[in-house]
Amino acid sequence: MKLANKVAVITGAGSGIGQTTALLFAKEGAKVVVADLNVNGGTKTVDLIKKAEGNAALILTDVSDVSSVKKMVKSTVDMHGGLDILINVAGVFAEGDVVSTSEDDWDRVLGVNLSGIYLCMKYCIPVMMKNGGGVIVNVASEAGLVAIANQVAYNVSKSGVIALTRSAAIDFVDKNIRVNCICPGRVLTPLVKKVINESKNPDSTRRLLSEDRPLKRMGKPEEIAAGILFLASDEVKYAVGTVLTIDGGYTVR
Repeated sequence: MKLANKVAVITGAGSGIGQTTALLFAKEGAKVVVADLNVNGGTKTVDLIKKAEGNAALILTDVSDVSSVKKMVKSTVDMHGGLDILINVAGVFAEGDVVSTSEDDWDRVLGVNLSGIYLCMKYCIPVMMKNGGGVIVNVASEAGLVAIANQVAYNVSKSGVIALTRSAAIDFVDKNIRVNCICPGRVLTPLVKKVINESKNPDSTRRLLSEDRPLKRMGKPEEIAAGILFLASDEVKYAVGTVLTIDGGYTVR
């Protein structure tokens, strides 16, 4: 087991990549804290882990709210005595260019996707330092590496995640805290499946969403979770400030 007895906080673990990562981490022996605002999704994740005889608990968390993040960290420490791994997956999306994007959408996307990671690291890192170190993996996106049309807030937030990761990696490497990030491409999550199924022509929409990358398909949540596990495990202790791209070849062009 690669994460035996490690305490892992995973934000956004109530669905999609976060949920898949939580299940994988529990399988690898971690004590998983599901930090999510989605009660139903978070409960389902915990139930799936417990059904597989894993260790998990749900802590309702709004990563964009400082008091909620502080409460999540305190509850984790009270429950497990500390934390070893932080996986920042929670994120939201909004369409629009710089003119059409509303101020509310801008604040919401930047608040969750970027400030949320800042807050979780800000209050988790001191706990890790007390325990002798830890590992953080932030989920950015291919949109943080190349501009994708009509999603300016999302692009900016994910570019910021990469810069935040690199800054924290340099600042805390001497505290035995490794900070890395992963940049997924388009992944066939429940949300993407919903968009496909509700479109006028699901088959055409699926093809359109698949064929814009060299591999000619969307990614699987399990493939992204495997990359997160790789960065979080002790297999690559030499990885500091790494940006791991898993996008079917989208950004190599």
